[in-house]
Amino acid sequence: MYEFKFADIGEGIHEGKLLKWMFDVGDEVKDGDTLFLVETDKVNAEIPSPVDGKISEKLAEEGDIIHVGDIVVKIDDGEDSTETTETTINEGTKKETVDEGDEEVAGVVGELEIGEDVLESSDENSTKTQKSSSKRKVLATPVARKLAKDLGVDITTIEGSGANGRVMKEDIYKASEEKKGEKQEEKQETKKSKHQRNIEIPELKIEGEVERVPISKMRKTIAENMVLSKTVIPHASSMDDFDVTELVKFRKEQKHISEAQGTKLTYMPFIIKAVTLALKEFPMFNASYDDNNEEIVLKKYYNVGIAADTPEGLMVPVIKETDRKGILEISRDMNKVIEKSKDRSIGLDELRGGTFSITNYGAVGSTYGVPVIKHPEVAILGIGKISKKPVVIEDDIVIRDIMPISISIDHRVIDGADAGRFLNRIKEYLQDPMLLLLS
Repeated sequence: MYEFKFADIGEGIHEGKLLKWMFDVGDEVKDGDTLFLVETDKVNAEIPSPVDGKISEKLAEEGDIIHVGDIVVKIDDGEDSTETTETTINEGTKKETVDEGDEEVAGVVGELEIGEDVLESSDENSTKTQKSSSKRKVLATPVARKLAKDLGVDITTIEGSGANGRVMKEDIYKASEEKKGEKQEEKQETKKSKHQRNIEIPELKIEGEVERVPISKMRKTIAENMVLSKTVIPHASSMDDFDVTELVKFRKEQKHISEAQGTKLTYMPFIIKAVTLALKEFPMFNASYDDNNEEIVLKKYYNVGIAADTPEGLMVPVIKETDRKGILEISRDMNKVIEKSKDRSIGLDELRGGTFSITNYGAVGSTYGVPVIKHPEVAILGIGKISKKPVVIEDDIVIRDIMPISISIDHRVIDGADAGRFLNRIKEYLQDPMLLLLS
């Protein structure tokens, strides 16, 4: 019998809403079949079955909130013993399971029985100062001791739940999880003490009629990410106007080529390509600031995130390896991930790994804005709507297509002069689109 737990599917996701069951009790399932659909604060994920078998019991209903580690379903796989599966995708490992029967006979030749004698605990995980006569003796099998050693748990600190205080595998797993939780709390406290002050938020007092609307999981995540960015990153911004008349003309001339290949060509792929080329020349913009080690991490890969306005809120899908792709390929990839963001079919791997982000508030008619950097990146480019404006060129007033641009930078890593030079390089590429094709 498998007791299947809701697994850690990555990116700090701790809970989800069970949207839909794909099987009923008594149905047969195959290894890899989707058991249920779960909504998290980032994506809708299909959770697969780890084994062949029959659905014995469902421990959550559609609409329930399930947490990582919760047993969601029991699957009769034909095995007599109960096994609990919990796969951690981030670590790529599966929790080792040991039947109680294995604990009773492991390491014993033939059919000799293991008695209730107390075995001296292993010294392999202990320091010399701990090897004293006051050390508590523990009743445990060799298998249990090996499991504790593998998980880095001091078995002498565990209170056994078995007969006569025997330490069982569940006790060891529990101690291991508690140890991980303590380390995570210490890490979070360190970050909090470093960047956040304890600010008491006053109670909200409102006069008049109101309506209270609970926030969605995605909106909660957006709020947390914005607070993190504005709390940790000291923002500075710069703005400019780009004359993109030649780009407008070039795109208009080439639209039929992209349409013939089934791709809608917007200005964004040109901007992404220009940004990628500029990032190669200014590597400090393709970096992260490591607070814990006080180092600047320069990234040798180029993944550009595009802020997408979706019905559920802002999402930032990532176009990977933009330095290795042409404009049409970037266009196809961009259209694909934006569409998947809007219908919540996008995967976690398409939302993470970004090195630089672009937000296009011009798509909703805005001209200027001050974008917020996506942590842990160090810069973000904002694009305003293109409009025709009078411009003086060699003492003549002419009408040109102007694109407003803004950039926000992490002032710990990038100075204002660097931001100006970076923008000027992007401007050169966009004012002469042939440079994008020749570079």
